[in-house]
Amino acid sequence: MSMAYAEVIGDPIAQSKSPAIHGYWIDRLGLDAQYRACHVTAAGLEAYIASRRDDPDWRGCNITMPHKQAVIPFLDRLEIGAELIGAVNTVTRRHNGALIGTSTDGAGFLEPLKAHLAQKHLFRMARVLGTGGAARAIVAALAEQGFTIVLAGRNPAKAQAILDEIDPEGQHHAVDIAHFATFTDFAFDDRQGCFDLLVNASPLGMAGQAELAFDMSHVPPGCVVYDIVTHPLDTPLLKSARAAGFETLDGLNMLIGQAAAAFKKFFGVAPPREDGDAALRKILAQ
Repeated sequence: MSMAYAEVIGDPIAQSKSPAIHGYWIDRLGLDAQYRACHVTAAGLEAYIASRRDDPDWRGCNITMPHKQAVIPFLDRLEIGAELIGAVNTVTRRHNGALIGTSTDGAGFLEPLKAHLAQKHLFRMARVLGTGGAARAIVAALAEQGFTIVLAGRNPAKAQAILDEIDPEGQHHAVDIAHFATFTDFAFDDRQGCFDLLVNASPLGMAGQAELAFDMSHVPPGCVVYDIVTHPLDTPLLKSARAAGFETLDGLNMLIGQAAAAFKKFFGVAPPREDGDAALRKILAQ
């Protein structure tokens, strides 16, 4: 008997927590469905999409590194948000067979910041580290919320191009990520009425990746430090920020938030989150 399924694809994929998240919700709702992980290399991406296109049980897939931009040529169209961002983290199939790319990363990223964003601020500034697909979604979401963005990458020209593509009218800045690696004695101005955010949107600090070289002297008073890495969950950046007295947000916030939006697209029902994801977090922390 056939069964509806969705999956997450990437390279590597073994570390993905998405099957645990979606599987938990599927079990809670008693759905006759599955969610699994599928290792797809860059060379195999086109063949993967072609093979799933004609599978009637396939409801779509989430996409993680390094395919968020590479998958776009193999899709039929992008939703408006994904078209602006230039990256996709979710693919679904319409009844006519068309494969649609979208991004739920931005909404998932902003979800734990709602209380802060509900307040009025004189100025909002975000320092965002990384220039990949997730960073593009985060930049778009923050620009929409009125942030001035400092985007840092190993290639400042690439960072500037992202800013120009996503928010060409914004007063944003691109810098080399190495700028943040060493101590600064910069005297931050009065931050009263301002909201500062530091985001690691890169894979640096993830298990198996290079460490993130970041000196906490670059973090202004009252800043919220947000690391989207989920393996390990408590990254060195978050530990340093917490030790220095900053509010921190871990990668499960964005991961669960974006997964909730994708789940509804795949299975046609909202996931159960009435406990604020407390039970799910316990499972994912094991």
